[in-house]
Amino acid sequence: MAGAALLFDLDGTMLNTDPIHMAVFADIMAPRGLDITEDFYMAHVHGRLNVDFFAEFLPGEPDPQGLSEAKEAEFRRRLPRPYPSMSGVSALIDRSEAEGWSRAIVTNAMRLNAEAMLEAIGERHRFDTLVIGEECARAKPHPDPYLAAMQALGVAPDRAIAFEDSPSGLRAAAASGAFTVGIRSSLDDAALKAAGAALTIQDFTDPALIPVLDRLTGETP
Repeated sequence: MAGAALLFDLDGTMLNTDPIHMAVFADIMAPRGLDITEDFYMAHVHGRLNVDFFAEFLPGEPDPQGLSEAKEAEFRRRLPRPYPSMSGVSALIDRSEAEGWSRAIVTNAMRLNAEAMLEAIGERHRFDTLVIGEECARAKPHPDPYLAAMQALGVAPDRAIAFEDSPSGLRAAAASGAFTVGIRSSLDDAALKAAGAALTIQDFTDPALIPVLDRLTGETP
């Protein structure tokens, strides 16, 4: 049987870090005249590259990349270690190892953040492939990061399952051809499906995920 792969977003998918990101954004943007409410964050920040957000809302910012790096450095400073992973993450990775499924992280987070988050939840050693959006020709919502992950793992789209929580990530995953699962950490079923999710789950213990995983083993049609 052809190889199979699980492709994971990080923020809001493997761990719920949105409250930390939102607090950092609020502190950075308040002196610049923007009030980062939860609704604003979910509509305009969630899942996007920082520089894309700054280009839209701070078009006169002289150093958007520097501001992005400062924001992410503050996120890493505030990220507790250890930090709880989403329920069921470790068990799902255990199953993927037992089944011989490949695994990759596919994230718009910068590499330093991705490394920090994986270390914080104790899973860094179980991922050899990390695809970083800003290191691709195009980040999410374009499919490039997911296509790069599948190419690196040697897996066809119809043998890949992608886990995402943001509209930009779901659009990217769905456009890549992977079976796309939305995590209801911040958005509800309707919003996730509108963005491209084929299925939504509360977390990785959700029984609705079992038949999707079983298809990779040939146990269900």
